[in-house]
Amino acid sequence: MNARREDAKIVAGEAETFPDRVRQSSKSTMAQGVSVLLRRELRFLHKPLNIWSRLLLLAAAVTIGVSLFFPLWKMHLVAPQYSDGLDLYIFPYKIQGGGLNGQHLNEINGLNHYIGMKPLQAADFMEMRWMPFVFGLIILMTLRSVVFGEMSNVVDLFAVYSYFGLFSIGSFWYRLYEYGHSLDPHAPVHIKPFTPMLIGVKQIANFREYSFPQAGAYLLCVSVLLIVLAGWFSRKETFS
Repeated sequence: MNARREDAKIVAGEAETFPDRVRQSSKSTMAQGVSVLLRRELRFLHKPLNIWSRLLLLAAAVTIGVSLFFPLWKMHLVAPQYSDGLDLYIFPYKIQGGGLNGQHLNEINGLNHYIGMKPLQAADFMEMRWMPFVFGLIILMTLRSVVFGEMSNVVDLFAVYSYFGLFSIGSFWYRLYEYGHSLDPHAPVHIKPFTPMLIGVKQIANFREYSFPQAGAYLLCVSVLLIVLAGWFSRKETFS
């Protein structure tokens, strides 16, 4: 009888510790899985870049540099009194009007004065002050990737580039919002606050606005594609 009681106690004790053993085993399996994943990720980041990837990165650096000489965006305004329209070009570092000697910018600022909007000027766009320097930094990172040739360089480059691009677009949209929602209440003409369109077509009072990316933005998109392809072409490279 005593032996049976002892056996029962042993079985009960094992039953009590069984969940603990299961949890410990689960934690151990999870830790092993994370360890394997980290080792795999580390191997991937240290993969060497082949010649094609390096050439693509070099092309990306050139494309980014060339994009500085082209407008990123264009806004075209049409109204009955301006049947040919007024053009506004957004460069990475300046705002330029269309027409002779950029006269369209003065015309637009004159019209904005009547509705209480402050003049459009590059000084109000914070990102235009540092955008050329960021472009230079990204070009240097791209050239560094060409020289050192590891997948980690491509990943870092893509992450910085993506963050910079999303931040710039968001910041630019916010500036446009501020312009259209900070109207002088004592202006000669009163209109409902608005946000100029970033992409697309919009009616603002008696003006129709057309806003679309231009050559500079397309070149930057091409450079991003080149960076992605550079990583793709070296994804199966092995250590020599």
